[in-house]
Amino acid sequence: MKKKICFVIMGFGKKTDPSTGKTLDLDKTYKNIIQPAVLLSGFECVRADEIQDSGIIDRSMYALLIQSDLVIADISTFNPNAIYELGIRHAVKPFSTIIIKEREGKVPFDLDHTRTFKYTHLGEDIGSDEAERCVKDLSTLINSITKTQQADSPLYEYFNSIQPPTLPDGEFKSIITDLADKEKHIFAIVEKAKSLMEENDFPNAYKYWEKASKIIESETFFVQQKSLCRYKSKEPSEQLALSDALSIIEDLLPSIDPETLGIVGAIYKRLYLLNDDIEFLNRAIDSYRKGWNINENYYTGENYALCLNLKSKFLKVNDEKVYCNFEAKITRQRIIQNLENEVNNDEFINRIDTKWIYATLSNCYLSIDDKGKAIEFENKFLENSLDWEKETFENSKKQLIEIIN
Repeated sequence: MKKKICFVIMGFGKKTDPSTGKTLDLDKTYKNIIQPAVLLSGFECVRADEIQDSGIIDRSMYALLIQSDLVIADISTFNPNAIYELGIRHAVKPFSTIIIKEREGKVPFDLDHTRTFKYTHLGEDIGSDEAERCVKDLSTLINSITKTQQADSPLYEYFNSIQPPTLPDGEFKSIITDLADKEKHIFAIVEKAKSLMEENDFPNAYKYWEKASKIIESETFFVQQKSLCRYKSKEPSEQLALSDALSIIEDLLPSIDPETLGIVGAIYKRLYLLNDDIEFLNRAIDSYRKGWNINENYYTGENYALCLNLKSKFLKVNDEKVYCNFEAKITRQRIIQNLENEVNNDEFINRIDTKWIYATLSNCYLSIDDKGKAIEFENKFLENSLDWEKETFENSKKQLIEIIN
């Protein structure tokens, strides 16, 4: 028996919800909730980014929106492509469309009366208990709506006499065959890039992110990762790599996305350390401060505090020195408070960023001269860290020691 097709429309990678400032890893939503639930329900799962040849909706996308037996649309973070494609699906299919989103944040006005399946992110990850619940509940919902075929499109609920469009079976089969032969699946390219980053192979990871960016030019996540890998590659020289990385990510500015601001801040901080030019440091502070103020992200907060301490060394006016060091101190105290609450949460072990939380707590405790706590969290960080992660931590620790001494 031929499997039915579920077409998934959603954003890609890490995105920040503009209504909450919360960063969500949408790839985790797909891999931990949507895909397992779809497969459990007996459907073949096709994600929209896997079949795109460009950043615009094309013939195959329209065909899948019309003919797919089921469409799941994740509208978390108000991804414009997902919402647009959802609108098309509602216009061409009366039933078998499921809207899902992260529990927090607003629902767009035109959809706030539509049934929505909700899940909860834990930081940038999803807890194992929540993922297990969602897979079970979403699978049950899939089986229910595909069996009853009750109208879930607002258009067809109001005008039930409208006849939805169809494609000839031969044309749809031809489109599916073409897709199967392409070997251009974005998801596979991205997974390869992530794997190379884990291996500390940033030059080759950059090439894969560049390939992904050429296929979908408007994808913010690809631009962020391409810039990060260019910066980390240090090729052909560290100075040129940083300049190239800045040129890449400037396409996203101005931005309120903490991930973008964190990368921009890191580039400017490194440029300052190479060139000893305080203007680079001021720009790093500006980027990190914006990222910290949006959602108190610990990465941007820690670097904001560190850069303030670095700047205090340049200042000749005592009040300005005092302000920088005081602002750095209260920022770190806030970070410690936030992260200690996270560490003591039962779901903490399921987070994907536990090692970086340990690293941040170690540096923050070091800054307030609590060496016992600093060593405790440093050891936890070092347990499962890659070489490049250890190098990053050691560089930050060295800078901090120089400042506090």
